Amino acid sequence: MKLSVVVPLYNEEESIGELFAWIERVVTPLNWEYEVLFVDDGSSDKSWQLVAEMSEKHKEVKGLKFRRNYGKSAALYCGFEVAKGEVVITMDADLQDSPDEIPELVRMISKDGYDLVSGWKKKRHDPISKTLPSKLFNRTVRFVSGIKLHDFNCGLKAYRNEVVKNIEVYGEMHRYIPLIAKQNGFENIGEKIVQHQERKYGVSKFGIERTIKGFLDLLSVSFITKFGKRPMHLFGTLGTLMFFVGFVTAAWLGVHKLWYVYHGIDAQLVAESPYFYISLVSMMIGTQLFLTGFLAEMVSRNSSERNKYQISEELL
Repeated sequence: MKLSVVVPLYNEEESIGELFAWIERVVTPLNWEYEVLFVDDGSSDKSWQLVAEMSEKHKEVKGLKFRRNYGKSAALYCGFEVAKGEVVITMDADLQDSPDEIPELVRMISKDGYDLVSGWKKKRHDPISKTLPSKLFNRTVRFVSGIKLHDFNCGLKAYRNEVVKNIEVYGEMHRYIPLIAKQNGFENIGEKIVQHQERKYGVSKFGIERTIKGFLDLLSVSFITKFGKRPMHLFGTLGTLMFFVGFVTAAWLGVHKLWYVYHGIDAQLVAESPYFYISLVSMMIGTQLFLTGFLAEMVSRNSSERNKYQISEELL
């Protein structure tokens, strides 16, 4: 068994030495070949210096350092690129994720056949200002994605190597790795209740804006996975519908006016009716949506990714 532990970090100089010692204490008795890959996301403290020192003393410690802060998704993406383990574990560097969970997570991947196992911090040591938005966020993602996980944002996860080599994590999409994996054909997704430790050093690097960004990213990933290669299906449908509603309303106003004129009945001008402007705006918006879909389709057709598909096995 070869194991890779990917640890994104940002200004965690107090905890990374203790974290590696804990991982070493758990994994060494299992006689696995393993690596601990620290990805320094542009830290301004001594985090990278400590990683370099540990790397000199321990062959299992490896590291990547960004020139500036790019975010957790970028750190995970680069870590996934170089991870060599058959099973890849991700965990945060702040000691709130317990390395004691590693053996069972590895077993669920290697023995139970899961593609991905996500941790569930059922009992959290966080203030209500974090736990309440988190519950709302997770409930929304469950509804949209259809994936029955309780804690999408838990940093402690386990993957088969094939999964991390075939998914792309960017922006703030690390929250939606299970959804991205499912959309790439890795549907055997499990969950494990994990121990959540109280923060021992420093302060959280995330604020309330994480919740807002999370919902916006959910819209983005939902759109990209469903309509990324066929944008006309969305914009064209909405545009056609809006244009049709506007056209029918305008036609009704015109027929209504002609009927009054034919029977010699006084009627207000068509342009004096508010429905005239509503129908006009509806047709304009419908036309714009249709053209947006047409242009997006042209961009999609010229994308280098347009015919990139996941192939699990070959018989050639």
